[in-house]
Amino acid sequence: MTPNSQHPRIFLFLQGPITPFFKLIADGLETRGHRVLRINLCFGDWLFWRRKQATNYRGKLEAWGKFIDNFMDREQVTDLILLGEQREYHKRAISAAKERGIQIVTTDFGYLRPDWITFEHNGMSADSLFPRDPEKIKELAAKSPEPDLKRHYNDSFFTQAVWDMAYHLSSTFFRFLYPYYDSHQMYHPILVYLGTGWHLLKTRLAAKKTEALIRQIQQAGKPYFVFPLQMQNDFQIRVYSNYPNLEAAIREVMHSFLHNAPKNAGLVIKVHPLDPSMINWERFCLKLADEFNLKERVHYLDGGSLEALLEHAQGVVTINSTVGVWTLLMGRPLITLGSAVFNIDGLTFSGPLDQFWQSPKAPDIPLRNAFIRALAGSIQLRGVYYNQPGLSAAVTEAVERLDQNKINLPL
Repeated sequence: MTPNSQHPRIFLFLQGPITPFFKLIADGLETRGHRVLRINLCFGDWLFWRRKQATNYRGKLEAWGKFIDNFMDREQVTDLILLGEQREYHKRAISAAKERGIQIVTTDFGYLRPDWITFEHNGMSADSLFPRDPEKIKELAAKSPEPDLKRHYNDSFFTQAVWDMAYHLSSTFFRFLYPYYDSHQMYHPILVYLGTGWHLLKTRLAAKKTEALIRQIQQAGKPYFVFPLQMQNDFQIRVYSNYPNLEAAIREVMHSFLHNAPKNAGLVIKVHPLDPSMINWERFCLKLADEFNLKERVHYLDGGSLEALLEHAQGVVTINSTVGVWTLLMGRPLITLGSAVFNIDGLTFSGPLDQFWQSPKAPDIPLRNAFIRALAGSIQLRGVYYNQPGLSAAVTEAVERLDQNKINLPL
């Protein structure tokens, strides 16, 4: 690669995905003549970086604001790169960056899963700069290449689990090295691992029963709606929605369904496949269904094929899950209850939830196609976080976009 010596920039990396993704991007940027900096906030950050030009912050959260202000001024940072723009450390860093005109780049799992990564300027969901106006989306699509949505790369859930445990457990065991670190996690990592493992085991043991229930729902000949649950600790719930928690969202959806859905319609509530079991969602949903006298019309699913469910669904309700993009790709009616990049008139139902049950409307297909094309060509990278060769592919494209300063713009 040829160093970009004409316009070298100074990149500051904060917390990212638990993978070498950031480290490898940093390697690539340095070969192009840029300077790379890093601030480690906990031992796990250090473990997945292990490069020079790293600063270990061991102070208290309340002192972080002054520290990051001085750091950005002293090092003349031009670009800030991170995952999780709503983490307290990141929120303060983003505020400092905006005051100084520093470019902010955020990343997360892609909207076009399974082998895409989100890589965009400013932030995600309500903070995303991706256009919401249909005409602007069409203009962006016209400048973008037609995406190939067939899977190119396989990710590794095993590697993801191992790296995640290495990060969080090492940060727990070596907490004395970063004694004031304030994690954004709602639950202790050990409880999460035990709960997730138990959940995955139960799902596997009940797989045949779950698939039989899906077939029963489909063969009953009655209309049904699908409500895929998100994770309680997801910032998409905690920040990018008006719900204080997932229980409130479930209650609102079920109450609206009771009073407005066709009397012969069913509601399928499907738990997130990686839910850590901190809350017994089956007990909560079925108790609520009994309270609303909906026991015969509400179906709770833990596992099974979501694609098979969506294929024949009258409509899908989501807060802001990326299942919404999957729903659009299948041409099914969709309503979003939170801030989502795909909450666009013509793609999702624009009326209130109470009306959705009576008149669900399929997305406008030409607009849907333009949306997918614009999305893939601007704020998505092709690749994965946890497995080769998809990791290298994502790193190569990320380095190219950062080096050429083409974030959110088609290359």
